[in-house]
Amino acid sequence: MWNRLHDLLRLRTSPAIFFASAAVIIVFVLATVIFTDPMDTAVSAASEWLYTNLGWFYILGVTVFLLFLVYIAISRFGRVKLGPDDEAPEHSGPAWFAMLFAAGIGSILMFWGVAEPISHYGDPPRGPSLGIEPESAEAAADAMNFTFYHFTLHTWTIFTLPALCFAYFIHKRNLPPRVSSIFQPIIGEGIHGRIGKLIDIVAIIGTVFGVAVSLGLGALQINSGINRVFGVPESAVWQLVIIGVVGGVAMISVALGLDRGIKVLSNINIWMAVALLAFILVTGSTLFILQGTIESVGGYLMNLPELALWNDNYADTGWQNSWTVFYWAWTISWSPFVGIFIARISKGRTVRQFVAGVLGVPAAFSVLWFGIFGHSAFDIELNGEGGLVESVVDNEDVPGALFAFLEHFPATTFISVIAILLVIIFFITSVDSAALVTDTMANGHEDYNPLGQRIFWAIAIAVVTATLLVFSGSGGLEALEQLVVLVGLPFFVMGYFQMYALSRGLREDASELPPMRTRRWKKVLPPEEHERRQDDDDDDTDAVIEPEAADERPVMRDPYVEYARVRPGTLAARTGTARIGKLRRNRPRPPREDE
Repeated sequence: MWNRLHDLLRLRTSPAIFFASAAVIIVFVLATVIFTDPMDTAVSAASEWLYTNLGWFYILGVTVFLLFLVYIAISRFGRVKLGPDDEAPEHSGPAWFAMLFAAGIGSILMFWGVAEPISHYGDPPRGPSLGIEPESAEAAADAMNFTFYHFTLHTWTIFTLPALCFAYFIHKRNLPPRVSSIFQPIIGEGIHGRIGKLIDIVAIIGTVFGVAVSLGLGALQINSGINRVFGVPESAVWQLVIIGVVGGVAMISVALGLDRGIKVLSNINIWMAVALLAFILVTGSTLFILQGTIESVGGYLMNLPELALWNDNYADTGWQNSWTVFYWAWTISWSPFVGIFIARISKGRTVRQFVAGVLGVPAAFSVLWFGIFGHSAFDIELNGEGGLVESVVDNEDVPGALFAFLEHFPATTFISVIAILLVIIFFITSVDSAALVTDTMANGHEDYNPLGQRIFWAIAIAVVTATLLVFSGSGGLEALEQLVVLVGLPFFVMGYFQMYALSRGLREDASELPPMRTRRWKKVLPPEEHERRQDDDDDDTDAVIEPEAADERPVMRDPYVEYARVRPGTLAARTGTARIGKLRRNRPRPPREDE
């Protein structure tokens, strides 16, 4: 039946994966609209249980993933190229980074750039356990510790692990661009069977809901921005309009493809973001910002081992459930689509280059972004007019944090419009990247596919977002947070299997290194013992007084180079020195000066 429907609609995909994923999404949307209260109660109860009992699993998992990536990068496998051994990278470094930034964390930086530091400054996470007073210097320092913890190494770890797995199995083993391909060393041909299809269906559904959460947050932020700039009311109607506009433009970008759509928008957006960052740095308290950013990096590195495993066990305030656990679950729900997208644009790089680039470069940019925006916000609170804590913490206006912040800078209206455009383009690139990759996961190849398939996934993301924001029984933001925590759980479980599959695949494909050979040394005896043994006619004649090598140092040969077979005959004949000597003897002698 599914095959007949597939052919009737002129699709070019895997019917079981496509229709099963689409059916789950449609059923969820209808159930949320029709059975609003029961669905809200069920999702709330499930998320609350998970927060209480499995929050530690989320926190431990990301740290374990980070340590694994560092190990892989510095090990001998770091030299393995993601693709043919002689292939160069497809994209230049700047273009590669721009696409990483736009598809991964660009939209998150815009939403939380001010809201995160100010939230922790006004309500310190470790205030009850360490006695940190709100709106104090200690609160500012700890706010930056948690901000960097949430948006630098650990966030990009969640993207890097599946992205590295995808890049290896897609480009090195030429497997289909699906999540199930990562598990080929474990289940073999089962990647095309029921287990593989189940993995891909879960990945597609999780991706759609994860991106929907981000689009929902973006709609709230855009609505808040146009409310402050143009007086447009913050309402469900306007949020639906925003979702429709973003989804519509994303469909156009999807139709244009990677090079003409996503890549162009990504390059435009990264330069606009850098310009906004420079504007905040120059027009704000520059010295305070630079000093604070450098100091906060040191504090973050010192506190990182503790933060990476901190579970708020003693104070038990519940703070970490609504922040760290939510972040990790939300981010990992993006990981299949971001991972495949990063893998597609990273062909030709080595494992070490990949980990250093995907993990390090965006994390460094995030440090700059949050350092500049965060310390600029602290400067407004400590040395300026203030009001950000009241707006963000007391009034809980997290979506409007950025625009409340921009009111303290010159050319407020113009800069706010630029910020709104940035947010819109970031979410457009996220949606069209997600639609493009989700379609790839559904059909299992990157060749030509009907445009309608890609557009369907963009529409699905927009519809799920609208359903959660408008029709959910809880508040829009709360509904998004509760759902994404549930969606993230299977991805964390998959993460451990991904580490095993990648390490096993690398061991299977990489050649074994021979044992390290070293030269041998003679036994050294004290002078008096050496003399005594000689007088006693001891047989240990190889013993010496001073260290002495018994043979020459071994010369290492490149195991990947085929050497010519050794020719029989004398040493001079085998090495060619006999011919060289003969040529030298027959060469005319230059005349001497006295001749």
